[in-house]
Amino acid sequence: MTIQDKFKLDGRVALVTGGAGLLGREFCKTLAEAGASVAVLDLNAASRSAAGTADSLTQSGYTSLALSADITQPDSASGAVEKVLSTFGRLDILVNSAALDPKFDADAMKKGVTPGSFEDYPLADWNAALHVNLTGMFLMTQACVKPMLAQGKKGSVIYICSTYGRNGPDQRIYIKDGQRVAYKPVYYTVTKAGVLGFTKYLAAYYAGTEIRVNALTPGGIFNDHEEYFEKNYSAKTILGRMAKKDEMNGALLFLASDASSYMTGNNVVVDGGWTAW
Repeated sequence: MTIQDKFKLDGRVALVTGGAGLLGREFCKTLAEAGASVAVLDLNAASRSAAGTADSLTQSGYTSLALSADITQPDSASGAVEKVLSTFGRLDILVNSAALDPKFDADAMKKGVTPGSFEDYPLADWNAALHVNLTGMFLMTQACVKPMLAQGKKGSVIYICSTYGRNGPDQRIYIKDGQRVAYKPVYYTVTKAGVLGFTKYLAAYYAGTEIRVNALTPGGIFNDHEEYFEKNYSAKTILGRMAKKDEMNGALLFLASDASSYMTGNNVVVDGGWTAW
């Protein structure tokens, strides 16, 4: 087997949660290009986006399936996996990319509120984030590992983390023209740190099998950010810029494929040097 062969996913089936998101779309495309059949899963309200991602893959000659599900509900999560199995007959790769990422209220400051401030952070928002970012991951993993166990105790589970799961956020990058614009909210660091803990737990739990569990930690991905934020963030990285949306794809394919066959319980960091200072 050549090194190129180790990265091929021919005959394998992948399920990507958050598949209609900025990174999720990239991950779906990468897995399909490597030969996998790809199930694109996103929220019920975003099912048209999931369908759009799947349709784009199909039009490019790849095999794909659009799924709409609420990953925080056990029946919805297991139902999505059942649809994958009934369509493709197996499941080899799970990419947990679904997460709540804070969207700041541009008008909040006019109301005298600093978005994301810890002292006044709403309990309802905290609970909602834990429900999606941790409980949803937990439920999807439960549903997906069962067929992996049944088909030979082999598979690859990949969790998408964040540099803020390894380090506390530098709240100074949310200052514009000397004025505080927002705070990165508490739930983001807490839940992303939980992703790393869950990665290690599950990898150890499946010792003695070929079910590998790893995390991928991206740095900040440029997504039409305001100039002040891009400048502040870029100054914190060794490479001096934010990531392009396709710059996580190589690491994702490595973790999904046999190229990482001796790796489990670990975290691949692709952050432009953010955490190396």
